[in-house]
Amino acid sequence: MIRPRIDTAKAKELVERTVDAVPGLRRRRAKAAETASDTAPASANLPEPALPSLPTMGVGSLAVPGWLSFLRRQMRDGAFGPADVDELMEDALRVAVLDQLDAGLDILSDGEVRRQRFVFGMHDRLTGLKRLEPQRRLGVQGYDQVPQFEVTSAVEAPQGLGIVEDYLWLRQAAPGRALKIAVPGPLTFASMIHHARRSDESVLDDLVRIVRREVERLLQAGCRRIQIDEPGLAHPSHGLSLVAGAQMLNRCIEGTSARFGVHICFGNSAGRPVSNRSLERLMPAIDALIANELVLEFANREMAEIEVLGQLSQKFHIAAGVVDVKSFYVETGEDVARRLTRVLHHVPIEKLSATADCGFSALPRAVAREKMRALVAGAGLVRGGLA
Repeated sequence: MIRPRIDTAKAKELVERTVDAVPGLRRRRAKAAETASDTAPASANLPEPALPSLPTMGVGSLAVPGWLSFLRRQMRDGAFGPADVDELMEDALRVAVLDQLDAGLDILSDGEVRRQRFVFGMHDRLTGLKRLEPQRRLGVQGYDQVPQFEVTSAVEAPQGLGIVEDYLWLRQAAPGRALKIAVPGPLTFASMIHHARRSDESVLDDLVRIVRREVERLLQAGCRRIQIDEPGLAHPSHGLSLVAGAQMLNRCIEGTSARFGVHICFGNSAGRPVSNRSLERLMPAIDALIANELVLEFANREMAEIEVLGQLSQKFHIAAGVVDVKSFYVETGEDVARRLTRVLHHVPIEKLSATADCGFSALPRAVAREKMRALVAGAGLVRGGLA
């Protein structure tokens, strides 16, 4: 039997035309190629857009739409296939980007929409842990109800923490914008790991390696702004001193090249703090950090201790929390401007960014959106007044 001769060039052209004709297929192929590659694509090397003085940004998490909260329960019950989950999360990310663009933020994040409550669900990506039963299930929500684990073997993240994939999705959804991504720090992971069957030191070493590997992969993907979120630094576990905790965090970023921020807060689960909210007691640890930027909360603490910023701004850029995410009171632009003006008595404007106290995930979306708009309006008033 004589077989027809295949024109490979025409066949390739037909395949390319078919891919272009199917909505989203080219995009999904490109995304998968980026995720699989450890080399930053050429687009990642493009310069960032110029930022205004006093740039605005969120801390990390955003308030998610109600439909996403509802559908997460369906996901846990197995109602979605992998492609369904990808579509759902991509839609949620686009909503997060649009909320930030609508508010007018200068630096955008992924809103942590693919993560469940900041770090709590991220332990599911770690091996070598056994989840413990909560000791209290009734009553008000509290820190004694967050997931707790014990160590059964070496702690590893075979597939990474998923944050690189978050960044790639964000870059695709917000091309040409200044972007940042947040990574939970090793102390925050460690705060939920107890009763270790291995030494505390070896477990902490495992967590540092996991976070550092994610940081390295983000840098390879072209991420320029990486923020380490470390509420755990305010109350280190496993017998660590404050300075030792800072040194653990440093091991995650030392010897790398990026603009690293460190977010230090006092807890925000269900809008509640968990530790002593004094910055003064943290100064030895903060002074030991090697980061470029500090992201600190002030608004919910009635702007207490802003005088320490004079000393801190000699070494760090400052992202000052001037919007209270632990209150349903929606600030006006004038409220935010007054707070920023007070901060500017201690920090040069070229070393200052405006942000919220913490992530917006503990607020209803409508409230969070209004607070983001107030943040942008307040920064605009200050810029106008200085001009």
